[in-house]
Amino acid sequence: MPSFDTVSEANLVEVKNAVDQSNKEITTRFDFKGSDARVEQKEHDLTAYADSEFQLGQVRDVLTNKMTKRNVDVRFLDHGKIEKIGGDKVKQVIKVKNGIETEDAKKIVRVIKDSKMKVQASIQGDAVRVTGAKRDDLQAAMSMLRQEIKDLPLEFNNFRD
Repeated sequence: MPSFDTVSEANLVEVKNAVDQSNKEITTRFDFKGSDARVEQKEHDLTAYADSEFQLGQVRDVLTNKMTKRNVDVRFLDHGKIEKIGGDKVKQVIKVKNGIETEDAKKIVRVIKDSKMKVQASIQGDAVRVTGAKRDDLQAAMSMLRQEIKDLPLEFNNFRD
């Protein structure tokens, strides 16, 4: 039976490149001269540092611009709360989402079932597998998911015929 997997995974290589480019721009910008503004990456966690909340907003703007230029969807970013480090210095942890959470997976399955298409959806860990009798039904399901689910950056892979 033909099937495909619906996943939500960021390209971590492009995320790293965007972080590197952001740090490069931050070090050369005049408004960041003499400040401790930077972005660090540890696996799926990015940490933005700055001297004030205003500068932290500027660092986030630089980061999102670089991510957009590298074709990384900014919906992958989950901004944490701003924490004070010491003095006026602040930091913010930004998580890079990877995989589809359970409640989002249930929402995808519900959307597919409510559409009355001739496909079935099942949750497979952090992905949703959609199976159907015909390839055309699966392609229709893909386009319908792109239209209905706007808050998640969905990708479709593992297409089997």
